[in-house]
Amino acid sequence: MIRTLNFILFLTSVLALAGVYVLKYQTETIADEKAAIARDIAQQNTNLSVLQADWAFLSQPSHIEPIITRHLDSLELKVISAKQYGSVSDIPMRPQRVNDEALTRLLESLDAGIDPIGDKLNELVVQ
Repeated sequence: MIRTLNFILFLTSVLALAGVYVLKYQTETIADEKAAIARDIAQQNTNLSVLQADWAFLSQPSHIEPIITRHLDSLELKVISAKQYGSVSDIPMRPQRVNDEALTRLLESLDAGIDPIGDKLNELVVQ
């Protein structure tokens, strides 16, 4: 009986040892993958900052102006006038009284216990 118990305990110890061994190497593999991803993110952040610096330089008017003057004939660019945008008088004025009739009817029906929006949603679900 004791021999059998000792054998079973030894076997479970060996299995637990193998499990811990496998778990250790899986953990190390995941840690290596995490470090590689962190390095990739750092490299991409570095590349992004370089691209942002390039964009800041290339979008400066002092850089763009010589290119435009060099290609002015082929681009057929013209000076923008303020009249191209429209005027303040083109903007419609706010109505004097807001039409709140629909909102008033909705609130009255909700007070009466009728939910027209819920009814409409239920109709859509049925279809």
